[in-house]
Amino acid sequence: MADKFFESPAAALDGLLFDGMTIMSGGFGLSGNPESLIPEIRASGVKALTVVSNNAGADGFGLWMLLESRQVKKMISSYVGENKLFEQQYLSGDLELELNPQGTLAERIRAGGAGIPAFYTRTGVGTVVAEGKPIEAFEGQEYVRETWLRADLAIVKAWRADPAGNLMFRRTARNFNPVMATAAKVTVAEVEELVPAGTFDPDCIHTPGIYVDRIVLSTINEKKIEKLTTRPREAA
Repeated sequence: MADKFFESPAAALDGLLFDGMTIMSGGFGLSGNPESLIPEIRASGVKALTVVSNNAGADGFGLWMLLESRQVKKMISSYVGENKLFEQQYLSGDLELELNPQGTLAERIRAGGAGIPAFYTRTGVGTVVAEGKPIEAFEGQEYVRETWLRADLAIVKAWRADPAGNLMFRRTARNFNPVMATAAKVTVAEVEELVPAGTFDPDCIHTPGIYVDRIVLSTINEKKIEKLTTRPREAA
């Protein structure tokens, strides 16, 4: 445990942050966000960041914190709704945006982790997504070439970790987190629970420890709901 376990989120990020770096941040909406690591990135003052994430949090939460502090230069994302600050910064020209179809974003990250520099997909053919990208035909269909994504640092949030850094994610938090953990030079995982070696059935490990460099217990586990929709309870 001593090799990979760090006592605090700040300690887990110590020596890893620098201006102009690329960070992958897990999460889908507000599910599976590295809630404890993001505030430490903000506190560090590091700037001109390129951040790869499905979205940029929601008003007041998640990566919104780094937008609010003007530390993000560019977002590589799929979904940019529900975030007024994101919208304002992009429309004013203060924030660069590389918008990806969601499946393409996931595959670009997976390709980065697998060592595949480029791949072809039909998604985006004939749209602005394909502008400036090579197009080739396979079996009579056109495909657009997309390139891998890799990062200097991946920050992910898992449910449980063992001393070797093997990770398990819980439900929707098993979204972009597992692939991001494979596609960065250094991966830091904040986890809700540390378990003894041998706890995991090998078939139930979502991310092998070989991809995880540092582990820290979460200090924030708010698990906020981005948009709550309810309906009246039916009469018994």
